[in-house]
Amino acid sequence: MNKTSLIRTTLFVTSLLLGCLAAASSAAEPATQTIPFPDPRITVCGLGWWKEETKLQRFPDRLKDVMPPKVWSLARAPAGVRLRFRTDSVTLGLLATTGTYRIGPSVPTALIGVDVYVDGRYLGSGLPDAEALLKKQWELGTEKQMRDVEIYLPTSGAPVVKEITLDSGAALEPAKAYSQEKTVVYYGSSITQGGHASNPGVAFPCLLGRWLDMDFINLGFSGNGLGEPTLARAVAEIPAAVYVIDYWANPPPEVYAKTFPEFIDIIRAKHPETPIVVTGPYYNPSEIIGSRMGEYQLEKRKMIPKLVEDRKKSGDKNIHYVDGFELISPDNADGLSDARHANSYGMFLYARGLEPMLRKVLNLPEAPRR
Repeated sequence: MNKTSLIRTTLFVTSLLLGCLAAASSAAEPATQTIPFPDPRITVCGLGWWKEETKLQRFPDRLKDVMPPKVWSLARAPAGVRLRFRTDSVTLGLLATTGTYRIGPSVPTALIGVDVYVDGRYLGSGLPDAEALLKKQWELGTEKQMRDVEIYLPTSGAPVVKEITLDSGAALEPAKAYSQEKTVVYYGSSITQGGHASNPGVAFPCLLGRWLDMDFINLGFSGNGLGEPTLARAVAEIPAAVYVIDYWANPPPEVYAKTFPEFIDIIRAKHPETPIVVTGPYYNPSEIIGSRMGEYQLEKRKMIPKLVEDRKKSGDKNIHYVDGFELISPDNADGLSDARHANSYGMFLYARGLEPMLRKVLNLPEAPRR
């Protein structure tokens, strides 16, 4: 064998050996790692009882028998719940079941889908298939570096998160702590729950959570924000930085007038000094056509600030009112999706209108212009 042939043979054998080594290495080290959920490195936010009961539902099982049945059913939807962590993985996979809600080909992502945010910015979404299985992978970036990841769960259904996947060898760490230790607790209706937002991450409590860098708990219940004492007692179990009482949309005026004083009394019995922010009705086109709904709106818009003022006169110095026109005014009626519920733009308006008051009662710096 001449010298040239020997060199070619050596190179060929070397190439074969390297290929075999690469194949063996690839077989020994999968491209991804699977992390079953729950995992202590995945921080679950937005659940007032997560440490008591690791279920993705907004009330613990011990409250089932005292809750109105419709509220309990709605509480199984993890509106506002987030899975947060840090990773240097370039890819992220999620395996979950997220419900079979069907309203045609254009199902809003908010109802049964998830949103992924990276370093505080929206990255993408995922929807389940016809069997309610959500299996999705996202590219988090182009380089391996630590990133803050948030997965917003749906506003409807009863999802089950099975696992996340990351690049093989990627780091996984608990999320950074929020800037405030305590949480904002919202109680309200479908507006609070975020039912007509396009995506789970743009319900107004979610927007405010990112803007304030605070955890929050969304106790909005579609069509069932009626201010019952059992709901007030559940809300009062959570030691909040501020309570936002946002249930003006569902009850008739006489029901609101009856339930509101007791609701506040129950919270005050456990949290006498905590700020309470009460919202009033935003604009509804029914007000100008003389319908019963419109009459209710007008009556509650007069009544609710008076109820708050009565509390102040009786000695409650840390209860505050936000006029609904500061949230969605007649000039911003295009923030409504069905002449009643806030659409995604309306959610932005709602959050922008609430933010100054929340910053005031929490002693936070003034908001930047949005």
